[in-house]
Amino acid sequence: METATDPTTPALRIDGLRKVFGETVAADAVRLVVPRGSMFGLVGPNGAGKTTTLSMAVGLLRPDAGTAEVFGVDVWAEPARAKSLLGVLPDGVLMPERLTGRELLHYLGLLWRLDRDTVTERAQELLAVLELTDAERTLIVDYSAGMRKKIGLATALLHGPRLLVLDEPFESVDPISAATIRNILRRFVGAGGSVILSSHVMPLVESICDHVGVIAAGRVVAAGPLDEVRGEQSLEDAFVGIVGGRSSGDEGLAWLVS
Repeated sequence: METATDPTTPALRIDGLRKVFGETVAADAVRLVVPRGSMFGLVGPNGAGKTTTLSMAVGLLRPDAGTAEVFGVDVWAEPARAKSLLGVLPDGVLMPERLTGRELLHYLGLLWRLDRDTVTERAQELLAVLELTDAERTLIVDYSAGMRKKIGLATALLHGPRLLVLDEPFESVDPISAATIRNILRRFVGAGGSVILSSHVMPLVESICDHVGVIAAGRVVAAGPLDEVRGEQSLEDAFVGIVGGRSSGDEGLAWLVS
């Protein structure tokens, strides 16, 4: 039997997750294994089911069927235990607008039952590393989109999780901040953590991830080590071939090139 301390237990195992909204099947029996210690990229077209799948996997959206396990702990059967192992950055996360970044971290740290000295120390380090120290007294309502991503990542890291689940963590983030986030994620994995992130930016996924999953129409159509999935071509070219791009952009629009 797998346990959270068993080194052979994957960081995340998704088995048959399904979610239907009206007549739309957003996730159709999704199966995915994220190896322990990996940087796993989840890619797919808009509307492919990435956000729905990740939301079910971390306990934010109840599935119609299927299971999700974090280091062998069932997310829906043992939610408190599973979520203690997770750091989550949802896409479009809502935050208390009238708190500063430091106040938000302090509040969440106490909710995690960390002692005040630990919360203060970790908040200071996170604000400094994520280059938010100068804005630590700025209300979140006045944060830019990129600053919201960074404080969201700080909240995900605060309690010392073993698996980070990040939905579009680089969206709206400037290149300097993106480099900072990449370094933090590499250090996290290097120290024994695991990461699964979704992104539309193939070169970014290719540059930092060692495993990748391709999801389309609510199903995982390819998954495994990066080199196996992309073969001898770029991840972007492999993605188009796997998903089945409908147009190369070479036809039509004659009025633009006349």
